[in-house]
Amino acid sequence: MSNYTVIADAGTALVQLLRKELVPDIVKNSTSIGLASPADKGDMVICVHLYDVSESEVYRVSGMISESVDTQKFPPVYLTLSYLITVFSASDVKFRSQDEQRILGKVAQVLRDHPTMNPDTMEFDTESGEDRIRVEMIKADADEKSKAWSFPNQAPRLSLFYRIGPVALESARTKNVPRVQEMEFKKENALNPFAKIFRRDREK
Repeated sequence: MSNYTVIADAGTALVQLLRKELVPDIVKNSTSIGLASPADKGDMVICVHLYDVSESEVYRVSGMISESVDTQKFPPVYLTLSYLITVFSASDVKFRSQDEQRILGKVAQVLRDHPTMNPDTMEFDTESGEDRIRVEMIKADADEKSKAWSFPNQAPRLSLFYRIGPVALESARTKNVPRVQEMEFKKENALNPFAKIFRRDREK
């Protein structure tokens, strides 16, 4: 189960994957790939921007989780993280668009080849399974793109949209539950062959 850093951990893992696969053949320096909005890119070539965090619509848990004999934890909330990945090439203006498209193509290839994340290590890999965090390209419509690209005085640029989830954010709330101290079997009446179970719980 993940703690409250899981949102930051997912973004960091995404950046580390891109650095591993793109540096130095596609991007010269690892510091040129990082978590930043396009409006605050500095000298970055690839900006990975988390633009939306929402509760998963398909993966929810409502039951309590037992931690010990007399302690239960509230269930986690499963999140969907939406990212905008934008490229800023420093190439000559005549070749800049082509270079940016080349880099975007490599990013899309890397994420296609690493479609899941291990929820225990928060690292990308090629494994599959129901317990895995999935990485999917978003088919963003005009409204989605407008929502993601909400930077004043910054013209929209060709970007990739990705969704990572479900990511478990565990609860910090717990509650004590009484333990069964004694169970007594007692016949309700002579005509009823079944017995009622009476339970005496320990006082909190």
